[in-house]
Amino acid sequence: MVNPMDEQAIESLLQERLPGCRLELTSEGNKLSLKIASEEFEGLNRVKRQQIIYALLDEKIKSGEIHAVSMVTQTPEEAGD
Repeated sequence: MVNPMDEQAIESLLQERLPGCRLELTSEGNKLSLKIASEEFEGLNRVKRQQIIYALLDEKIKSGEIHAVSMVTQTPEEAGD
């Protein structure tokens, strides 16, 4: 039995590792959708940005808590902040 997704824990993890980020998070079953704006993404292409997020979520993905992730990664400027 796979643990249900803990949205609050995921949100806390991302906000701790990407201080000041703006985050929209939704989940359905073990599928996670993220929209995240962070200064950490400045100067990085889409793949590098996604690699950062996958690295942060690695344990939860390996455990099966998260099966699929869809994400939009932006700098604050790209997000209109």
